[in-house]
Amino acid sequence: MRYLISHPDALAELGDLDVALYDGTQPLPEKLNDVEFYAVPYGVIDSRLCEPIALMPRLKVVQTITAGYDHVLPFLRPGLTLANGRGVHDAATAELAVTLTLAARRRLPDFVRASDQGRWATAWSPGLADARVLIVGYGSIGAAIERRLAGFEVEITRVARNARPGVRPISELAEVLPQADVVIVSTPLTPETEGLVDKDFLATMADGALLVNISRGRVVDTEALLAELNTGRLHAALDVTDPEPLPSEHPLWSAPNVLISPHVGGLTAALAPRARRLLVDQVRRYEAGEPLANVVIGP
Repeated sequence: MRYLISHPDALAELGDLDVALYDGTQPLPEKLNDVEFYAVPYGVIDSRLCEPIALMPRLKVVQTITAGYDHVLPFLRPGLTLANGRGVHDAATAELAVTLTLAARRRLPDFVRASDQGRWATAWSPGLADARVLIVGYGSIGAAIERRLAGFEVEITRVARNARPGVRPISELAEVLPQADVVIVSTPLTPETEGLVDKDFLATMADGALLVNISRGRVVDTEALLAELNTGRLHAALDVTDPEPLPSEHPLWSAPNVLISPHVGGLTAALAPRARRLLVDQVRRYEAGEPLANVVIGP
């Protein structure tokens, strides 16, 4: 067995190769000595699915379906190539970013709570049209978010680690933050971005602004965010939290002006076909000795 992958449709398409299936729900195959390519089953950030890496002495490539790969790093050993799922989740995660933004800006949580009580609670909302939207972390997901915002008549500012045409560098973040009505965070979790949204970041945001986090929970300082929410100055819509899963007694659940979804950014019907295409392409590339796509560690 040379390839251990996590998608049954990809397995069928690669039937001419020495491929086995492991999706995390069944026992591992008994003989892992010859595995060179391991596609980690999709489990959001479940590190247990990375443990088989230690059982594969000839392993050369670790492939994730997730765009984030911080959960894999503790299991890597020198010489391994790591490729991520860049592109697989762009559509679904961008959908949710826009959904959370619209829901928060149009006060849908308030209306749902009122309807649960049988109350007709009419209210004004800031809406999204004419809002100034700042996308922090302008990779493939950030670009997908912008495409989906194109029809909403918003003004978009883009920030990434490094400047490029139309994208400002992270070093200019403090300059653009006060101008934004909506701040959407779509950065990967790295040593540089952990705690990026801290007390100073939040204090620099404009009064009444909305923070949307669809990256990783640890990018945001939860205590600092709670302090701002409890004053009523800021709003937040979060698909990820720190800690995660969020304990039932955590004060973030009851904080004012917050909307929380349980890390479901990629969980739509769009996942399976995109994951299949990525895995088939990567295995074919490896088999042919061609460069792999989405390499984040290694040659």
